[in-house]
Amino acid sequence: MSIGFKRALAVVASAAVIPVFVAVPAADAAASWAPAASATIHPGTQMFTNGAQCTANFVFSDGVSTYVGYAAHCAGTGAATDTDGCSTQSLPLGTPVTFNKGAGLLSSGTQVGTGTLAYSSWIAMRQAGETDPDTCAYNDFAVVKVDAPYVGNVNPSVPFWGGPVALNTQGTATGDKVYSYGNSILRGGIELLSPKTGLSLGDEGNGWSHTVYTVTPGIPGDSGSGFMDPAGNALGTLSTVQLAPLPAANGVGNLARELAYANSHGMPGLSLVPGTEAFAPIV
Repeated sequence: MSIGFKRALAVVASAAVIPVFVAVPAADAAASWAPAASATIHPGTQMFTNGAQCTANFVFSDGVSTYVGYAAHCAGTGAATDTDGCSTQSLPLGTPVTFNKGAGLLSSGTQVGTGTLAYSSWIAMRQAGETDPDTCAYNDFAVVKVDAPYVGNVNPSVPFWGGPVALNTQGTATGDKVYSYGNSILRGGIELLSPKTGLSLGDEGNGWSHTVYTVTPGIPGDSGSGFMDPAGNALGTLSTVQLAPLPAANGVGNLARELAYANSHGMPGLSLVPGTEAFAPIV
C-alpha cells in the first residue's frame, strides 16, 4: 500500500436526521497552541505510516497528550479491497508516524514532526470481539500521539476554512453542505485543490457513515481527512471512495460514534479540540 485508501464501497443510502450539536471543551489551554499561520502540524497535514500517505483530520486531547487523527486503514496491512476493520490486520500500536509537508509523487517532502500510533479502531474492534456489521464496516478512526518535541508546533484549526467549532453528534440531512481539506500526494503539491466543498447525500450504515459528494472528490492520500458540516462542526473522517452509482462520492465515517467507541475502548477522555480560527466558509 503506497497511499492512503484501503477501502471501496458501492452502496448509497440516506436517512435524513436533524443535526444536534454539543460544545467541545478545549482540553488544553489555547495559549499552548502554535499560531495557525505558522503551525506545522494541523488538520490537513500529510501523515506517513510505513510508506502509506494519509491526511490529518482534527486535533484531539485527553488532557495530558496531544493527538492528531486519521483513518485506521492508514495503518492497515491488508489489501485495498479489505474493508472490514474487525478482520483486517493493522500495524501495532506504537508504530512510528511522520508528519510531512510538500510531499508528492517523487518526494516525501519535508518532515515536520513525528508521533506514534496510539489508538486504532481496527485493533480495538478485534480485541473487543466486535460483531456488529455496520460498526465493523464503518468504524475507521485512529489517532497518533504527537511526540513531545513537536507538540508546540500544533494548531487545531482547519486550513482555509477555519474551525472546527464543535462535534456534530447526529449526522446530516440530505443536501447539507460539507467542507473538507484533503492533502493527497497525487495533487502534486497544488494547494488550491486541497479545500473541498460539496453536499451530504445522507447517512448510511445505520448512522455510522455519511455519503458526501464534492466537486473535487476525495482521492487516495486524502484518506483520514476531516469533514465539517454547515456550521463548522466536525462531522467525520474520510474513509471510502464510492464506485457506483456516484463515482465522485465518498464515505465519511461518523466522528461522534468513532470517538465514543475510542472513549470506551482504551482512550477515555479523548476529545476533539476546537480550532483557534473562526469557521468562515465561502458563501
